[in-house]
Amino acid sequence: MIEKRKYRTIIFYKDYFQDCFVKQRDKVRDKLIWTLELIEEIQKIPETYLKHIENTDGLYEIRVQQGRDIFRIFCCFDQGQLVILMNGFQKKTRKTPKKEIEKALKIKEEYEDSKK
Repeated sequence: MIEKRKYRTIIFYKDYFQDCFVKQRDKVRDKLIWTLELIEEIQKIPETYLKHIENTDGLYEIRVQQGRDIFRIFCCFDQGQLVILMNGFQKKTRKTPKKEIEKALKIKEEYEDSKK
């Protein structure tokens, strides 16, 4: 078996992401896992899967689509390679809701404070 090279390591900060993950259908969970593995294993990630949130300091969203369902998982990088997963939600509008971004920024700040 060929060992896959990992460019990033994904960790979950507290239970924010797991709370969203466990509520999903099997097909959605499979697609979420596939996308996270892709982010770990590909050096240059297409914006289709990972995009910086405009006007934020280092907040990103992982983008997952399964059929008509669209999901976003907020994350940030730590030490360049570690992807910290935060809150996730099912997207139902064209723009990412401001309250979801604000929640992610609070979680990011909480994470950064916990490292001090």
